[in-house]
Amino acid sequence: MNDHTAQTIITVSQALAARRSIRGFQPREVAPELLEEIFTKANLAPSNCNTQPWHINVVSGAAREKLEAELMAGLMQGAQPQFHFKPGDMDLSGIYKERQYDCAMRYYGTMGIERSDRERRNWLMAKNWQFFGAPHAAFISMPKSMGEVNAIDIGIYLQTLMLLLVEYGLASCPQGALAAFPEPVKAITPIPEGNELIVGLSFGYEAVGEQINNVIMERAPLADTVTFTR
Repeated sequence: MNDHTAQTIITVSQALAARRSIRGFQPREVAPELLEEIFTKANLAPSNCNTQPWHINVVSGAAREKLEAELMAGLMQGAQPQFHFKPGDMDLSGIYKERQYDCAMRYYGTMGIERSDRERRNWLMAKNWQFFGAPHAAFISMPKSMGEVNAIDIGIYLQTLMLLLVEYGLASCPQGALAAFPEPVKAITPIPEGNELIVGLSFGYEAVGEQINNVIMERAPLADTVTFTR
C-alpha cells in the first residue's frame, strides 16, 4: 500500500487551503512509481489549443546531489543569473511591489533575519539552489520562441501539479530562481532542444516543525482582485 492509498481523498477546495510554499523537507524520497502516477495525472492539465508546451525534468538521487553541488559552486564563484524569460519580480511597481516587500518581510522575519543583515539574507537565498533540502526538483521548460500567453499554460500545469502533490501528502515550493542558472541543469538532465527553463519546483515530504515552514502569506481582499459586473 503506498502513502496515497492510505489517505482520505481530499477536495480541490481542501487542497487549495492546505497548499503552502514549504521550504523545509525530509530527506526521504518519494517512491518512483508514485512519482510516475502523480506526473501522469498532472499531464491532464489543459492548455491553449492543446499545445501542452511544458516539458518537465525531475531530478532526484545522485543527479540531484550533483546538480546542487554544481549550482552552489557557481554561486561561490560569482555566477550571474541567465534567465531566458523575464523573471516575475522584475519591474514591479505600486501595489505589486508592496506585496513583494511584504512577502520578503514575512519570509525573512520568520527566520529572524533583519533587512540590513545581507549575509544571512544571502545565506537564505542560496537555499533556493539547494532545493531547500527537498529530495526532488522539477525543472519546467517551454520552447524559447514562446511568450506570455503560452506561459499561462505553464502556470496551469504548475498549479495542477502542486495540488496533486497536496492530495498525495507531499509538499512543494515553486521557484522562479531555479530558472536562473540553466547551463548546470542542462549538463545534468536533457532539456529538449529549443526549450528554456521558466520555473522550477522543489518537492517531497514536509519536515513538520521546521521554523522556515512557519511563513504565512496573506491574500488580498476579494474586492481588490475580482470585479463582478451584471
